[in-house]
Amino acid sequence: MLGGPPNHMMYSTIFNPEKPSMKRAVNWRRLGRLFLPYWRQEALVLVCILITSGLGLAPALFTRHLIDTSLAHKDLHGLWFDVGAMVVAAVFAALLSVYQGYLNSLVGEGIMRDIRTSLVSHLHRMPISFFTNTKTGEIMNRVSSDVDNVDSVVTGTLVTIVTNVAMILTTIVTMLILDWKLSLLALAVVPIMVLPLAPVGRRMYLVRKDTREKRDAIESITQETLSISGITLIKSFVREVFESKRFTDVSNDLMGLEIKLAMVGRWFIAAIAAMVIVGPAIVWLGGGYLVVFAGLTVGTIVAFVALLGRLYGPASALAGIQVQIVSALAVFERIFEYLDMEAESTAGLTLPTVRGDIKFHDVHFAYSPDRTALNGIDLHIAPGQVAAFVGPSGAGKTTITQLVPRFYEPQSGTIRIDDVDVRDVALDALRSHIGIVTQETYLFHDTIGNNLRYGRADATQADIETASRAANIHDFIASLPEGYDTIAGERGHKLSGGERQRLAIARVLLKDPRILILDEATSALDSENEALIQAAFDKAMRGRTSLVIAHRLSTILSADVIFVVEDGRIIERGTHTELLEKSGRYARLYRTQFEKPARPTLMRVPDPLTRA
Repeated sequence: MLGGPPNHMMYSTIFNPEKPSMKRAVNWRRLGRLFLPYWRQEALVLVCILITSGLGLAPALFTRHLIDTSLAHKDLHGLWFDVGAMVVAAVFAALLSVYQGYLNSLVGEGIMRDIRTSLVSHLHRMPISFFTNTKTGEIMNRVSSDVDNVDSVVTGTLVTIVTNVAMILTTIVTMLILDWKLSLLALAVVPIMVLPLAPVGRRMYLVRKDTREKRDAIESITQETLSISGITLIKSFVREVFESKRFTDVSNDLMGLEIKLAMVGRWFIAAIAAMVIVGPAIVWLGGGYLVVFAGLTVGTIVAFVALLGRLYGPASALAGIQVQIVSALAVFERIFEYLDMEAESTAGLTLPTVRGDIKFHDVHFAYSPDRTALNGIDLHIAPGQVAAFVGPSGAGKTTITQLVPRFYEPQSGTIRIDDVDVRDVALDALRSHIGIVTQETYLFHDTIGNNLRYGRADATQADIETASRAANIHDFIASLPEGYDTIAGERGHKLSGGERQRLAIARVLLKDPRILILDEATSALDSENEALIQAAFDKAMRGRTSLVIAHRLSTILSADVIFVVEDGRIIERGTHTELLEKSGRYARLYRTQFEKPARPTLMRVPDPLTRA
């Protein structure tokens, strides 16, 4: 697609990369693959469950023997044997449960680590458009809260299912061996516990999805309003009461959903609790008739009643677990929804060296179907040239620079570096040759030295200091009590805007890229520091291809080529002198904006030329 406007069919994938189909069913095989690396531990867990289930039968069976044999024949040796066997079985089962708990934690926490690592790594590979279209709070909620909700299912619920199933099966077999008639009577109430599971599970699943979405909203509000930038905005406009009400309204909605979730199937759970009492009563009644008319022993009835706890208890537990699993599937869907999003491709050419020849041919780009940013951009920047972009706010200057490192992909047209289509180049290889300094500087809550090493991980202290001197920030850092070990603070807010900007410049100089993109990179500097930084940039840009969104008049005057951008088009191009001779848009802007008495505050290019 080299020419013409972008077609509408491309918009759905380009503008909404974060919204795949919500009708995705959870793939059980996919869930099973989470456990595959831990199959040895799971096999040991299964062995522990089977042995523990068998040992759990010991109290009922030895009680039957104790009543019908040892006590009936006044056999003290038999009594000691029955009681001792019960104690040994209980102790051994307890030791196995401890070991099983360790294995459960090992498997569960391992799976949680795998999910978190996969999710965060995948998000790191998502395109910029995903993050501009998705609230940070929603992303954080899925990475932290959603994965934590899965934790209880993975570490406990699945093992509990296997345990309860093993207990039920071993109990039913034992009961049938003891007396099949009484067994059928005891099993008669089980269907009452099981039949309502499906409708209750579906209802809880729907409510759980609504609850998770409402938690996304709360997380987003919290993330936005409690960040340093958000709280500063709130206090600046005195909006504390408004934000408090907004949070309260969402919290009230969440409370209503949580209450609804808690009440879903409450009558069902109550019925199960009643059956736990009703079942043994039926067994006592039927067993009594069999004792009187069929010669059944009292010990058998007592054993049956003891075994019922191993039948009804697990059955009722499975009922609740089934509801938990169905509701947890909503959380799995949300995690898999993110994992299934198409990430940036890492395949492509490596480009070990770059000269820095940049060409745009008929490039069209739109952020949304009704918001066209670029409309047929054609430009050529030769290796080593400094290209300045000027124009009014929203003209498309920043968008042009963001297409070079492929932060966004054009709907049509081509962008080439050294005559190689950037779409054919591996992203890490492409971006390794590009250095970017923007007006908004981001620093991690880490030391200044580590923030600078983000530009080059293997940089020595001498390298860091050299780059810092070039950016006119070394003396300031050295004056701090902890020097380069000083913590920059959240987003670097312990530093002034100019200090943060100079650190960003030092960081990109440390990277030593072949192509520089400077988006109003000196906007936060005072005139004195700007002169020193501009001199450093002149040295840094020498021999490099530089794309500069012009902010200062000196940048415009020294540029090899100036592109005047307006309404997503390049309407003029040339050197400062050539554009003045044309007496066009640039000349009019220059004469009306710049030919004024020199004052420090007028060294800035006013608004019509500054922002993209």
